[in-house]
Amino acid sequence: MSDDNTASEFMHAQSDIIKKVTESMPDEEILYDLAELFKIFGDSTRIKILYVLFESEMCVFDISQLLNMSMSAISHQLRILKQAQLVKFRREGKTVFYSLADDHVRTILGNGMEHLCE
Repeated sequence: MSDDNTASEFMHAQSDIIKKVTESMPDEEILYDLAELFKIFGDSTRIKILYVLFESEMCVFDISQLLNMSMSAISHQLRILKQAQLVKFRREGKTVFYSLADDHVRTILGNGMEHLCE
């Protein structure tokens, strides 16, 4: 009989947790957007570009030289990163300089590196 009581208490405790988690879950659309954001980080070329920009603002030419890739390949990836609001740009004459969009991106990269180094 005590096993039944324990199971009943456990099931009740779990239902409270389930209710609490259900209420705190973001909407499906937000979860979808979050998954899309993390897909951006699933490409090693984009990660390389983000890491370069983590260190310094750069133009497409410099990034292409540093990563030994074509300017068109870098531009394509930068366009994806820009659409995801992970990078921003500024013009100086004819040159466009790219940098990380904000400290959130810096934090995501830093936390990822820290996680890998543990």
